[in-house]
Amino acid sequence: MNNNSKSDVYAAAGVDITAGYKAVELMKKHIATTMTSGVCSDVGGFGGLFELDMTGITKPVLVSGTDGVGTKLKIAFLMDKHDTVGVDCVAMCVNDIICCGAKPLFFLDYIACGKNIPEKIADIVKGVCDGCVQSGAALIGGETAEMPGFYPIDEYDLAGYCTGVVDKSKIIDNKSMREGDVIIALASSGVHSNGFSLVRKVFDVENSDIKSPVAELGGKSIGEALLTPTKIYVKSVLALLDEVKVKGISHITGGGFYENIPRSIPDGLCAKINRASVKVLPIFELLAKTGNITERDMFNTFNMGVGMSIVVSEEDAEKSLEILKANGEDAYIIGQIIKSENKIEIC
Repeated sequence: MNNNSKSDVYAAAGVDITAGYKAVELMKKHIATTMTSGVCSDVGGFGGLFELDMTGITKPVLVSGTDGVGTKLKIAFLMDKHDTVGVDCVAMCVNDIICCGAKPLFFLDYIACGKNIPEKIADIVKGVCDGCVQSGAALIGGETAEMPGFYPIDEYDLAGYCTGVVDKSKIIDNKSMREGDVIIALASSGVHSNGFSLVRKVFDVENSDIKSPVAELGGKSIGEALLTPTKIYVKSVLALLDEVKVKGISHITGGGFYENIPRSIPDGLCAKINRASVKVLPIFELLAKTGNITERDMFNTFNMGVGMSIVVSEEDAEKSLEILKANGEDAYIIGQIIKSENKIEIC
């Protein structure tokens, strides 16, 4: 810790420099768990250095993604639980870049807060590190900005950025997708990190009891269910890519089925989803019931229990399911590709 840098006048303005140093010291043990062979720098420098391993890669293409956690953070504030939202931050980025076949290499985070409470910042970063470990990425840098007067003293925002790599010849596109191909669902862990403006309105979280057990949620509270971290699919998808020709992947985020699945479907083809096959999680049933939300709107806002969809040929379907299940996924078929200009049909 730097004991020489201390400013009483800056502290009087609401910014405690020494709290930042303490937060870094507390988070170092968590960051150490994410270190991979490519990391070339220590925490605390002006830039994170990473050496790219070109083994087995003919034409490397770097793929980047950035995102935040959104208003799900409001649930973390209400529950005073801050060690899981970092997983969401990582997941939103790495689950995006895996859709084109990219293996995550490194991650950087950005935390802006009203008051730097070192223990809270360390908890947030612990979640980020957990997400990095789950995705095989190294946390090589970040920034914590104390911004009194801009954020309330007990609130913060969290965003992140990741970079991955894929061999140009192995980039996943939809050019080989054909009528008759099969759509595989990878189960989500819950609401993930999307649609929380509607979630918060439906459950009136600021004025309701979200800490008491709820029968429909198996005894979990609404707060606990909503804070369930986003599932990270990177390692299971990479395992699949090693053995099967994948024709398209969609990360089901904000906009649900109707916005995200069509993003991996070429013109002239359509994802025909069998509604009866979708394993809708209890939290979504409770949301729909409490908010009197139509099924169309639910599928147009939330993941409904499907965090990712993958398109493979019919002959590769069973093998794909075996690989995904062996890697810890609840994977199952939810539809097929048909000829149509609609891009997606749920029936």
